[in-house]
Amino acid sequence: MATTAHEMDTAELAALLQFYAESGLVDLCEDAPTDRFQQSAEILQARAKPQPRTNVAAPVANGQKPALDQPASSSSIGRKAAAQPIAPAPQASQLTIPGAAAFSDARGLAASANSIAELRSALEGFTGCNLRHSAKTMVFADGNPEADVMFIGEAPGREEDLQGTPFVGRAGQLLDRMLAAIGLSRDTAYITNIIPWRPPGNRTPAAHEIELCRPFVERHIALANPMIVIMLGNIASKALLDTDKGILSLRGTWMECKVGESATPAMPTLHPAYLLRNPAQKRLAWADFLALQDRLEHLKIS
Repeated sequence: MATTAHEMDTAELAALLQFYAESGLVDLCEDAPTDRFQQSAEILQARAKPQPRTNVAAPVANGQKPALDQPASSSSIGRKAAAQPIAPAPQASQLTIPGAAAFSDARGLAASANSIAELRSALEGFTGCNLRHSAKTMVFADGNPEADVMFIGEAPGREEDLQGTPFVGRAGQLLDRMLAAIGLSRDTAYITNIIPWRPPGNRTPAAHEIELCRPFVERHIALANPMIVIMLGNIASKALLDTDKGILSLRGTWMECKVGESATPAMPTLHPAYLLRNPAQKRLAWADFLALQDRLEHLKIS
């Protein structure tokens, strides 16, 4: 007979909670799924829907009905306003779809940054992306911003969210070993992500979240001005190369990452987290990193 949670001792419960934490299950969930998109749409519709007008009846004098077009007094207006129900504001944890103003703000804030430090401050002040409300920290970048090569991943995971540094979990440790294998390190490479805030439960970022963060990433590339950009995984490759092709079709191919009027040599490769799940594919990533090493050596010679 299966043991229930009530029958577990303290040690077993602690082990179970530790297993959940190591699996990335750090957010409490409801018993039933909730469609946050539908919930947000209903709230916005309720706010946009005009409220029906109600006439405040004046006291009846001498059996005559009051005129319906009689202006309401200031006191009656105040009573109507107080009685009017107020639509609840969306909670920070809800996945609300931003309006056009949020995308405009993202582009404006990114364009206004004239240095990487200013870009970081602009991103910290940007409130249009809901992910910032559920994440513990903003994960901006790590490494040398003046490096020849810039690596761009997807989004922070649990360890990254706790430490505020990209690629510090198991996938980050694998990336460090891959860099070392071709003579690079965090002192000679620059590392960031498309999304600077951890999506709840490490879910895949939504399309509108990627679009909200894209102006900041593109400005980041322009300010760092690397000689080569390496996209790690599907999300970064599709966002920066404007393609629908999968990473297995794109990887290992030299392309161009276009930001404004500039075009930087770029290559998509497999994300280290994918390699941890599919160790047999490490040979493909190794071939890509050897191609990167060769490209860097030719750039230094020229």
